[in-house]
Amino acid sequence: MLVSASTYKRIVIKIGSALLVDRMSGLKRGWLKSLCADVHMLRKAGCEVLLVSSGAIALGRKQLDLPLKVLKLEESQASAATGQILLARAYSEALGEYNYQAGQILLTLGDTEERRRYINARETISTLLRLGAVPIINENDTVATSEIRYGDNDRLAARVATMVSADLLILLSDIDGFYSGIPGKDDAAKRFEHISEITPEIEAMAGDAGTELSKGGMVTKLEAGKIAMEAGTSMVITSGKELNAIKALFNGANATWFEPKETPVTARKKWIAGQMQLGGSIIIDAGAAHALTQGKSLLPAGVTKVTGSFSRGDVVGVVTQKGVELGCGLVSYGANEARQIAGCQSDEIESILGMTSRAALIHRDNLVLRAQANQLENNDA
Repeated sequence: MLVSASTYKRIVIKIGSALLVDRMSGLKRGWLKSLCADVHMLRKAGCEVLLVSSGAIALGRKQLDLPLKVLKLEESQASAATGQILLARAYSEALGEYNYQAGQILLTLGDTEERRRYINARETISTLLRLGAVPIINENDTVATSEIRYGDNDRLAARVATMVSADLLILLSDIDGFYSGIPGKDDAAKRFEHISEITPEIEAMAGDAGTELSKGGMVTKLEAGKIAMEAGTSMVITSGKELNAIKALFNGANATWFEPKETPVTARKKWIAGQMQLGGSIIIDAGAAHALTQGKSLLPAGVTKVTGSFSRGDVVGVVTQKGVELGCGLVSYGANEARQIAGCQSDEIESILGMTSRAALIHRDNLVLRAQANQLENNDA
């Protein structure tokens, strides 16, 4: 399947530890160099790129000269602490060849599950992208234990992709796609070119946790696919064994493409429209109401009143001065802050609050008007 990289505006690439680190010799510098060349290719095509990279523990354990055995929890965390520095430096140097800044972000399960931490992580990543940096994301293995960790970067990558509304998630694997059986062991095994829905039959082909390694970790990859597709993000599984794997992918290399029925923006708006409990209401004047119907964001200048108690990232109602409910959306400021900037120009926010998050109180991508909500519901029927 031949796809142009320019089709996608924001791409998350997941790199497994075995692709990046050799247990005996350490960091595969040639492979990393080719990956960064591919990142440069994507950036020139107009794509924003995020990397979800394993490898810290593998690098750290070699640096600390730990034996090749199952590590104790504290040994894994010590390896991660050492390896994260090495990994960040390696990416910084490799991306620096193309004058890109690398920004390291370490996440735990709670950072993508708890609302406020989720928003903070998303804003940090979005700011790095806006400033032209390449975020390098990994699970924070130095503090995460079994109860609060993902345990695999496939699902973490999918959560990151949905967090930042990525168009595409690329899982670089040791296998060139999803197969109906185990390649090399099952003569009838066939690679899927395209999957539009992860059905129970598809899941059964992945095996179970006991056979995961022999299928290239397909169980967690399908779970990642579910997360991504539900949020409107496309996903692809392809081999990362060879150099310049991303370039090869967009030149038609073997892969399995998972295509959702919706875009990230549509999926997010459907979620917003489906919220039954609103944190409060934003009352707006006629000018702001007209602007919203023209596809504009809601700016503080058009707000006449704020009701309720809500936090940044909550869903609030948008109501006219005559009491007509126009719709709802994810608010960029908490209730107290919203009250302070109501009726003000966007360039006054910083002087009023002492800081600024966004110029818009509700960005148009996070706003659902009643007509849109009805259309989304009808499309789902």
